[in-house]
Amino acid sequence: MREIVHLVHTSLDGCVEGPDGEFDWPVMGPELSAYSQELSARAGEFAYGRKVWDMMSAYWPNAESISDHPHDIAFAPVWRETPKVVFSRTLEKADWNTRVFGGDLSEAVASLKAEAGGNLLLMGGAELAAALTARGLIDEYQVVVHPVVLGGGKRPFAEGTARLGLELVESRTFDGQAVLLRFRRA
Repeated sequence: MREIVHLVHTSLDGCVEGPDGEFDWPVMGPELSAYSQELSARAGEFAYGRKVWDMMSAYWPNAESISDHPHDIAFAPVWRETPKVVFSRTLEKADWNTRVFGGDLSEAVASLKAEAGGNLLLMGGAELAAALTARGLIDEYQVVVHPVVLGGGKRPFAEGTARLGLELVESRTFDGQAVLLRFRRA
């Protein structure tokens, strides 16, 4: 059975974006980029909510013409080729080898987890992550803490998220600055 792995980048003060919605602060050094590539290669599908899908589908199809960062150059073809799933009540169809699920979230996830293949890799998406967490559907959390304080902004879990016991299964430092914390449900 497939699992859902949630990978999220946060600031030291626990924000996934700054007060004005900015996401220009995560630094993808060579080691973190290599880890991201390895994690992506093991994924059977990338999973997104509507907002993150809109951002990803606007950037990654043409990333090589927008950026010359080594991470972007390496990840763009992986993004285009990897199957994707978007959970949305408003999106009806999507390009780039993408399925859209708009019905009951728990039923959709149960169906996806029962399929053969690699895990579902949820990258970002605070609202979707909160909804999945509330239903007990995320199997592993991978939090990458970056050395920046944003002073406010969106957090990875919605206010009022129920307490959740987790077990630390790995911690690791990348590029002498970012720290990965891998947690599984306790």
